[in-house]
Amino acid sequence: MTNPARQLLLIGFLQAQNCSNYPGSWRHRDAAADFLTPAYYQRVARTLEAGKFQMAFFDDRLAIPDRYGDDFVETVRHGVRAVKLDPIPLITAMGLATERLGLGATYSTTYYEPFHVARVFATLDQLTAGRAAWNVVTSLNDSEAANFSQDAHLGHDARYDRADEFMHVVLGHWDTWEPDAIVLNRAAELFADPAKVHRLNHEGAWFQSRGPFTVPPSAQGRPVVIQAGQSGRGLEFAARWAELVFAINPTLEYARRSYRAMKDAIVAAGREPDSVAIAPAAFVVVAETQAEADEKAAYIRSLHRPIDTLALISEVLNYDFAARDLDAPFSDEELAAIGGLRAIADRVITISGNPHPTTRDFVEHSGRGTIDELALFVGTPQTVADGMEEWFRTPACDGFVIAATHVPGSHEDFVRLVVPELQRRGLHQTEYRGATLRENLGLPVARRGDWKR
Repeated sequence: MTNPARQLLLIGFLQAQNCSNYPGSWRHRDAAADFLTPAYYQRVARTLEAGKFQMAFFDDRLAIPDRYGDDFVETVRHGVRAVKLDPIPLITAMGLATERLGLGATYSTTYYEPFHVARVFATLDQLTAGRAAWNVVTSLNDSEAANFSQDAHLGHDARYDRADEFMHVVLGHWDTWEPDAIVLNRAAELFADPAKVHRLNHEGAWFQSRGPFTVPPSAQGRPVVIQAGQSGRGLEFAARWAELVFAINPTLEYARRSYRAMKDAIVAAGREPDSVAIAPAAFVVVAETQAEADEKAAYIRSLHRPIDTLALISEVLNYDFAARDLDAPFSDEELAAIGGLRAIADRVITISGNPHPTTRDFVEHSGRGTIDELALFVGTPQTVADGMEEWFRTPACDGFVIAATHVPGSHEDFVRLVVPELQRRGLHQTEYRGATLRENLGLPVARRGDWKR
């Protein structure tokens, strides 16, 4: 039975690049062009906080999309996510411009070291008074590997084996300071109690890290962990580690199945299903009338170019689709060899109904590079809220990660028009629950060792 007090989580989906999640967004007549300045990101942060969003978070890749045709020329020419900044300075700037908005960023377990990631996010958590989150990814493709002195990206299961150990090291470091270790007794010349600071002494298959860590715990204990695994080994990883699951579920029926599968996996991992929130990404095009919303959506769709999809589908699946005929089906062996984000291949097979999809199926049914890749709500504030409520009540989600069709107008429209309607229905908070991200997500303060299982 649905809890009547249950409310939607709203999370802003951001990119540290020249466009939003929609690669055609930079072509929008109202798109801001100052994406290389802190002011750009701070405007978005203030808008999301005004709408009482629980969090904003940045997706990231460690290479521009250049797997299609093994070249970057068309990606750069067409601005297909061609600029990628490090999200940590940006999220820090956003934190300095806000007081309650949670702040998340993506860092890879494949190309970084655990101690580095632990310190970056623990520092962010301190500087934002307990509002930080780490979106854990294993990265996608050989272009990223080439930027980090590697010949090829790790295999799918090996990435997750490394990531499991990576989590043990990061969480272990975050545990090495007890919360009351710092004393600051000047008279006794005692800064901190050495008995309450511990070495990690991790020795594993992938990592050796001694410690102790260099950053004490924050007001929320440690950063929140976000993860997006939806298929196979990734699903198992998310069920084990995530406190918030980010999902790509383009249809309600697909979302229902995905939601149930994730909750079942969480139970199988020995965790309470309600302790982990699931939030699919969504585009929203809203206006005062349906006709205006439809007109806006038609204009936004017109900004898409075929290269957007071809570049991004090659990037995300670590496969050069330029080398294949549009209508040649993939064999079982070829599908098994596809790397990158396996959940996209599984989704294409499910939605197309074709167990041996063609390149055309991948282009049409992945929706990659279009506003149809994600859940899509187009209409008045009332009809958008109706759709979101249906997903929420089904249940197919615990909230939404709101992507922008263009920046900053898309988020501004959502906050101005949709948020008041959701609040009127009691579906979204009118005030923040507390000062930390964990409080605002309904999570308890993290305690030492509570992640071990």
